[in-house]
Amino acid sequence: MFSTLWHRALAPQGPPPALLVILTAACALAVVAYRPVWKVIRNVVTIVHESGHAVAAVLVGRRLQSIRLRSDTSGLTVTKGRPRGFGMVMTLVVGYITPSLLGLGGAALLAHGHAPVALWALLLIFVGVLVLIRNFYGLIAVVLAGAAVFAVSWFAPAKAQQAFAFFAVWVLLVGGVRPLFELAAQRRRERTPGSDVDQLAAITPVAPGLWLFLFTLFSLGALVLGALVINLPGAVKGIGT
Repeated sequence: MFSTLWHRALAPQGPPPALLVILTAACALAVVAYRPVWKVIRNVVTIVHESGHAVAAVLVGRRLQSIRLRSDTSGLTVTKGRPRGFGMVMTLVVGYITPSLLGLGGAALLAHGHAPVALWALLLIFVGVLVLIRNFYGLIAVVLAGAAVFAVSWFAPAKAQQAFAFFAVWVLLVGGVRPLFELAAQRRRERTPGSDVDQLAAITPVAPGLWLFLFTLFSLGALVLGALVINLPGAVKGIGT
């Protein structure tokens, strides 16, 4: 049974229809742009964001303690170690770029026909975060997100998995950008001492505005590169002709 599932997951699928690429991109853009839906979808982006902090903390030798997700879709990853230095900087840096990095990796998998692998990778992240969650809202958010990905990857037909994987990747790529613009708007209204960019500015010589600019530039670049990897321009051209 498991060998069959493994073979099915790794067997490359055929190229996606151009319309599927375009429609999933349009749907992702719509849900990220429409605030009532974005407030729900943003939980997924936050989970991935916090997973980036967690993985980086482990890799640089910090002790990982907990992850909390709040109902306002913000999150907090608690680690123990030196309050300054390379390890703390790297732990803070990766948060905002992780959704874009994961989306870019997912785009590469989709370009080679591996939609099930992309879904399993996302599910693995949810499972890892679930182990570290220490509040009820976070528990519910991760369980629901993981259950949705599991249901599609386990029960849905191949075409549905492919469409869902494309949508998820687009959400990560587009959704990796919006929180940065939201943070920029929030910083214009009020002080944000707890934000990643302000914490980074406190332990590095780089100003928070520059950190925010660099993160935004990276996420926009990942979105453009992801679209090229998935061949969105080719899909649009194919529909047009």
